[in-house]
Order: sequence, then C-alpha cells, then structure tokens
Amino acid sequence: MNLPLLLPQKPPMVMVDALVEYTGSGVVTRFSVREDNIFVQNGFLSEPGLVENIAQTAAAQAGYDNVMNGISEAPLGYIATVDYLHIHKLPELHATIETRIQVKQQVMNVTIIAGTIFCAGETIVQCEMKIFIRN
Repeated sequence: MNLPLLLPQKPPMVMVDALVEYTGSGVVTRFSVREDNIFVQNGFLSEPGLVENIAQTAAAQAGYDNVMNGISEAPLGYIATVDYLHIHKLPELHATIETRIQVKQQVMNVTIIAGTIFCAGETIVQCEMKIFIRN
C-alpha cells in the first residue's frame, strides 16, 4: 500500500516504511533506522522517535481504514497520552524495527491502542497510547 495515502506526515517526519499486516483491529509496520532520521542520536533511534513510530503505526491503520472506506485523505491524529511506556533497548542505526499496534478501545474520536516494537525478534518498547483523531 502506498504510504503517502495512509499517513498525514511528510518527510522528514515519516517513521514508517511499510505496512506489513492489517487485521482490522491492528496493524504491523516496518521501519529501518537511517542515518538521516531526525530522531537518531549517537547512533541510536531516540525515545521520541520510538513513540512517534508507534503513533504513526496507528495512523497507518486509520489511513488504511479510510482507503478501504473510499476516503482518499489520511486522517490527522494527535497523541493525547502515552501510558505505561517501557523502553527496554534503543534500536541501533541500520536496524529494522517491526511495530504492532492493537486497538483496545475506540470512543468517538479517541482511540486507545497498545503498541509494541520489536527488533531482531526482541521486544524493545511497549506502551499504551490515547490518540485523538480529527475528522
């Protein structure tokens, strides 16, 4: 799927390379940590970059939902809260991460998701996030 259709973010803020899987209640994305990424510090993807990657994975799901419903514009969302954030390890430069989100609850324009980031099969980040989606 063409990511510009799914994400409202534009370079250099794009933190998702590919939508790998869509289940209806969640998605899996892939992202390679590159040297020119604005969130790379000292050879590692920083904490804000990891949080943004989870948020953009949720945005990819919302964008895919829109495309499936005949809406060509990616919805704009805002992180309302980040809860239970556990960062076990920062991914190194040139690593590829896989991010999974699962929608836990959706009430009106607020979506609560559980996000997990994996690197080389290891869980490196977990959190819950509330996202406000503007219609």
